[in-house]
Amino acid sequence: MKKLILGFATIALAVASAATHKVTLFQTSNLGGQELKAGEYKIEVTDNKAVIKDGKKVVTTDVKVETEGQKFASTSIRYTDGSKVSEIRLGGTNTKLVFAN
Repeated sequence: MKKLILGFATIALAVASAATHKVTLFQTSNLGGQELKAGEYKIEVTDNKAVIKDGKKVVTTDVKVETEGQKFASTSIRYTDGSKVSEIRLGGTNTKLVFAN
């Protein structure tokens, strides 16, 4: 019985460690080598991986999660080369997702 409880606790911790955020792209964007059309996406971050979903399309890419000193007032997306997403600053948090290009 103790093993069963320990197994459930381990699964609960794994689920709790994944953070999910909603992000709206206002232009066609490139993330993880994949083109994403403008629209609303869910980003789930676990360890050093980000999974971006819009219901139909799923993109998985490496991400570095950084913590800033202050919370961001709104979500903002920084681009390089016009359409490559380099970072996403999550509004209401002090979390910044940094993507390698």
